[in-house]
Amino acid sequence: MTTDGWPLWEVFVRSRRGLSHTHAGSLHAPDAEMALRNARDLYTRRSEGVSIWVVPSAAITASSPDEKDPFFEPAADKPYRHPTFYEIPEGVKHL
Repeated sequence: MTTDGWPLWEVFVRSRRGLSHTHAGSLHAPDAEMALRNARDLYTRRSEGVSIWVVPSAAITASSPDEKDPFFEPAADKPYRHPTFYEIPEGVKHL
């Protein structure tokens, strides 16, 4: 919360159908509806977006870049998650 009592919101915008939402920035607003309206006005002024998500910053939990190695290490012992064992059949253009 800021000194004026409005929470911080993180804004994610999807620029076109089929693309992922990307973090566009942050803003302060009293509630989710106002955060959506402010995000629309601030981050999609030139009709760049087709969808906006707003999430309270306090609701986001993130891993620390400093703990990258121990956090992601368990995935390294699961080689079956990587498609290196498969041969791509001839004629398959996109996989």
